Amino acid sequence: MSDNKIIKAIKDKGKTLEAEMSFFDHLEALRWHLVRASIAIVVFTAVVFYYYDWIFETIIMGPSKSTFWTYRMLCKIGAALHRDGFCVSNVKIHLINTELAGQFTLQINSALIIGITLGVPYLIWEIWRFIKPALHDKERKAATGFVFYACVLFFLGVLFGYYVITPMSINFLSNYTVSSAIENLIDTDSYLSSVATLTLATGLVFQLPILVYILANLGIMTPKFMKETRRYAIVVILIIAAVVTPTPDMLTMTVVSIPLFALYEVSIIVAGLVEKRKIKKELEFEKGN
Repeated sequence: MSDNKIIKAIKDKGKTLEAEMSFFDHLEALRWHLVRASIAIVVFTAVVFYYYDWIFETIIMGPSKSTFWTYRMLCKIGAALHRDGFCVSNVKIHLINTELAGQFTLQINSALIIGITLGVPYLIWEIWRFIKPALHDKERKAATGFVFYACVLFFLGVLFGYYVITPMSINFLSNYTVSSAIENLIDTDSYLSSVATLTLATGLVFQLPILVYILANLGIMTPKFMKETRRYAIVVILIIAAVVTPTPDMLTMTVVSIPLFALYEVSIIVAGLVEKRKIKKELEFEKGN
C-alpha cells in the first residue's frame, strides 16, 4: 500500500510540475509577444520624435487653430444652411509651461502617445498570435478577421475622436468662462492629456462591437438585452453629444450622435449573429446524437 501511495505521489507531483512548466512556458511566450510589440512602439515613437516639429504644429496643435479641418467644414455647413454660429473664428488657447523640463517632457510624452497609437495594430496582432494556438479550429474560423476589424474600428474611433470630439470639446471648454476677470492660461500637460484622452478614449469606445462579440460568445451579452436597454443607451449618447458640441444646435449634436448610434446598432447585429451561430451548433449537436 505504501509503495502505491509513493508511486501515486510521484505521478501527482509529475503532473503538477508539468502544469507549472506549461504555465511558465505560456508566460515566456507572452513575454516575447509583448517585447516585440514594445519594440514596434519604440520604433514608431522614435520616428515621431524625429519629425516632431511638423507633428506638433500640424497634428497636436491642429484642433487649437481656427483653420482646422473640422472648423472649416462646420463653417461650410453653416453657409450652406444659411445659419450663423457654425463658424469658429477664434479658439482661445494660450499654452504655458510652468516646469523647467516641461517642454522636453511634453515632446517625450506626446511622441510616446502617438507611437503607442500607431503601434496598436501590431500589438493586437501579437496578442492574437498568442491566443490563436489555444483556440479550436472552429473558434479560429469564427474569429477570422479579428485583427483587421479591431484595427479598423480603433482607427475609425481615433479619427472620429480627433476630428469631431476633440475640436468641439476644445472649442467649448476654451471659450467657457465663469467671469471675465479670469483668464485661461492652459498648461501644456493639460492640453496634451485632453487631446490624447478624447482621441484614444473614442478609439477604445469604437471597440464596442468587438467587446460585444466576445461577451456574446461567453453568453453574457444577448441581442435581446441590448434591444431592451436601447432607450438608456440613446439617453447616454445624447448626453455625451450635448456635452462635447460647441453649440446647442441640434444639427451639430446629430453629427456627433449618429456614429455612436450606429456603433450600438452594429453591436446588436453582432450579438444576434453570435446567438444564431450558437443555436445552429446546438441543433447540429442534437441531430448528431
